[in-house]
Amino acid sequence: MITAFKQPRVRIFQRFSLFLLPGLLTISTTLISCSVGTPKAENETTGLKTKTVRMGYQSSGDIVRLKGLIEKRLQPLGVSVEWAQFAAGPQLMEAMNVGRVDIGSVGETPPIFAQAAGTSLVYVASNKPSTGKGSGIIVQNNSQIRTLADLKGKKVVFQKGSASHYLLIKALEEAGLKYSDVQAISLPPSEARDAFIQGKIDAWVTWDPYLAVAQKKANARVLRDASGISTQGGYYMAARKFATENPKLMRLVLEEIDNTGQWGDKNRAEVVKLTIPHLKIDEDILTTMVERRTYGLRPITPEIMENQQKIADLFAKEKVIPKPISIKEAMLTSEQYAAITPETISQK
Repeated sequence: MITAFKQPRVRIFQRFSLFLLPGLLTISTTLISCSVGTPKAENETTGLKTKTVRMGYQSSGDIVRLKGLIEKRLQPLGVSVEWAQFAAGPQLMEAMNVGRVDIGSVGETPPIFAQAAGTSLVYVASNKPSTGKGSGIIVQNNSQIRTLADLKGKKVVFQKGSASHYLLIKALEEAGLKYSDVQAISLPPSEARDAFIQGKIDAWVTWDPYLAVAQKKANARVLRDASGISTQGGYYMAARKFATENPKLMRLVLEEIDNTGQWGDKNRAEVVKLTIPHLKIDEDILTTMVERRTYGLRPITPEIMENQQKIADLFAKEKVIPKPISIKEAMLTSEQYAAITPETISQK
């Protein structure tokens, strides 16, 4: 049974599960098998305080993991990489909160919810924003809902604390509606997919690959995509303790993430070939998904963080986080950013 909520209470997820589209995605065999603590003994040769970097990624796939450049870069330093897969950003942020992930990539919204819940995290790099075509509010093709205004009083499903949460609020605002004007229902992607296909909900706010699959397989109609709304892009986040204790390591990791991203932006057909054996998605669907993504990194700048603050303020205004937060409290100092940011990123 699906239960609507008017004003969701925000708390850090105390339990999380990996929700996958049946037959669609494969799960990493290295799922959070590492210990929680960070080794205290510093490597005298490299100046690093850890022997393992624990990377979190989402079930939509990660070309950084598949290319394996981080592993190759860190191996000479005696540092290994462990990967853990999550259904969405909020679950990844929860794992970071309990000490199971050191670095992970999420959209603009999950860090805000995590910070509001007291997670000790920091922004370490920004993803280039996409066109917004990879996220959207969808309805059944034969639905009587034709405009955003028609969502009033309807059941709208999304993953709470994700970028879809922000997209919904902004789209409703655009239509002159309040968040409380719809029956807001929070479900993880796989459950939302089933509810949408079965016609149990009126609209679904989601992202690729779920969006691309729904468009191709369920003939879903996009009521409003994120063009002009979700323009922040995402972020690479890190546990504050890990980032401050391992600046050299952070710099190397970010450099290889950006190298992979630059390759991805220039070789989209190769990205499809790389990811299709792992995501088990039809090639035409995966091609659509890859074409509307961006992969490179940007440095953390005051302007980017000011825009992130506006999103946090919106959530506080709508009372979907318990209190206002200051994004600056989740930032490093300018000196610390200089230490972890590779020149390939800082020159952008």
